Amino acid sequence: SLSMIQRLAVSLRRRPAAAPLGAAVRCVSSASVNVTVPLNFWAGKRRTSQENCNKENVYEPATGRILCHLEPCGAVDVNQAVKAAKSAFGHWSKMSGMERARIMIEAAHIIEVRREEIAEMEVVNNGKSITEARLDVDSGRLCIEYYAGLASTLAGQHVQLPGGSFAYTRREPLGVCVGIGAWNYPFQIASWKSAPALACGNSMVFKPSPVTPVTAVMLAEIYTKAGAPEGLFNVVQGSQETGSLLCHHPDVAKVSFTGSVPTGKKIMEMASKGVKPVTLELGGKSPLLIFQDCDLENAVRGALMANFLSQGQVCSNGTRVFVQKNILPEFVEEIVKRTQAIEIGDPLLESTRMGALVSQPHLEKVLSFVDQAKKEGARVLCGGERFVPSDPRLKGGYYMTPCVLGDCTDEMTCVKEEIFGPVMSLLSFETEEEVLQRANNTTMGLAAGVFTRDVRRAHRVVEQIKAGSCFINNYNITPVEVPFGGFKMSGIGRENGQVTIEYYSQLKTVFVEMGDVDSLF
Repeated sequence: SLSMIQRLAVSLRRRPAAAPLGAAVRCVSSASVNVTVPLNFWAGKRRTSQENCNKENVYEPATGRILCHLEPCGAVDVNQAVKAAKSAFGHWSKMSGMERARIMIEAAHIIEVRREEIAEMEVVNNGKSITEARLDVDSGRLCIEYYAGLASTLAGQHVQLPGGSFAYTRREPLGVCVGIGAWNYPFQIASWKSAPALACGNSMVFKPSPVTPVTAVMLAEIYTKAGAPEGLFNVVQGSQETGSLLCHHPDVAKVSFTGSVPTGKKIMEMASKGVKPVTLELGGKSPLLIFQDCDLENAVRGALMANFLSQGQVCSNGTRVFVQKNILPEFVEEIVKRTQAIEIGDPLLESTRMGALVSQPHLEKVLSFVDQAKKEGARVLCGGERFVPSDPRLKGGYYMTPCVLGDCTDEMTCVKEEIFGPVMSLLSFETEEEVLQRANNTTMGLAAGVFTRDVRRAHRVVEQIKAGSCFINNYNITPVEVPFGGFKMSGIGRENGQVTIEYYSQLKTVFVEMGDVDSLF
């Protein structure tokens, strides 16, 4: 079971330094031990791929060790998962909203009980701090609770027509929905996508990122234990090929994807072949505007939250930090001091505030952005270097020091392209009109933030910002009651909030004639 991976990778990490961590991790990856943990799940059970596929290594970012192996799903496996989802849909869609809600609430209760276990597994597979992982698990649970509450409120409209005739609308589920997740919030994204889908009466086949495949399977087991029909929530592992099979599958009614803009475009193109609706939550290069009349302490806190959560691997991060010229020196001094004080290290420790980046290739990519910024004239005010923790068990992990770049200009690569790592770019501005023009000068529009004491300015600015999720005097706050999503190339549709019901259901209009047919023939 997955808890075996957890005990092996987590408990051994907590031993004294002399304990051989390698032995702990190798025992789940070595053929000599013969421990297998299938990460695919459909029809109510973990499944081993029925196709001859090359297993892929799954790593623990904190140590660089192999955690387990992943079996990518091919056409046969995908067909079975979709078939299971289609079968479950027939039963689930006919249940009342209250019946669906009871099962979803039970799933939320199980998540609450297993909070620490899920959070620790998230840390082991993703590298983020245990403090953040707990909050992610809470967010997933709250999302399921929220949509359980909406499940019984789905309703259409009654329209009275002449002569006693009338029409009404029915809000009906779509069918089998596909969710494709990203590696930065594995459990939370699986919950955010499944909760509205299930509340509306759909079933789901979910494909996690191959980098972080393990906690979505825990969610699948939790739904099953809560009483969901077998096949209601299924997990298939794999990369682009598996995703393509899902998008093109004739029995799939909708695709919801979280990830990069280029991949989002491909998914939209594939879904268009079957005229399937899509929800796309894509990348961002979001602006954070800090005016001279702000509460500086809160602005600094907000900038840190906008850049360094999950090692900076957050799509909505406000990585372009525009600071009004008069307060720039004071802001820089404080932000550098706070950034240098961030505790980096073992993400399972309570004191850690920044864990490991998700993979070695990604770490190298982020570091290359810092090097490019220096070449283009940016000044590294702090950080931006590979970090090796003092604990010898962590020497192979994917760590870097959080970076603040000064003297940035709008045309620099670090300002124009999404880095997806702990790198903050500081830019100065003088007028509101100027900074608005510069803030909107991007093809993306996921999020934006403004810090000011002037309430009129705050609302005036966010009205003109071309972004789907805006924050006033805070940043990266995502309550599940509130829709989240982007403008422009940052996506289509929304996650969370009541409006998301519309993205997982369809309207049927019914006309009822109470008199005779008035025929022209």
